[in-house]
Amino acid sequence: MFLHGIEAHGHHGVFEAAQREGQRFVVDVDWWFDAITATMSDRLVDTICYQRLYEDVVAEIGGERWNLIESLAEQLSTRLLELFPTILALRVVVHKPDAPIGGTFSDVGVAIQRCRPG
Repeated sequence: MFLHGIEAHGHHGVFEAAQREGQRFVVDVDWWFDAITATMSDRLVDTICYQRLYEDVVAEIGGERWNLIESLAEQLSTRLLELFPTILALRVVVHKPDAPIGGTFSDVGVAIQRCRPG
């Protein structure tokens, strides 16, 4: 499953302006889990609720401040694995579309993939 393009305001970055004023971040999450129970039952309780996942990602973006988007991506990965025990693996991409780069660019970000231990 996946949920892409989650937008939220956060105060992540090494520069004082980013820490003080904050900026927009966009997050994509792909996750893998055994969906057989959900496909057989057709019940929300047997799958990953993407509304809850969305809310958790937005809360993390707006929560603790990180200097590096790498650290934000790691925190998101760790938190989602904690909150959703049926996720076997995930990929989190953090985009920083308004990064203070002195030039034209279409995107900058980091992708982190994590698997549940064991």
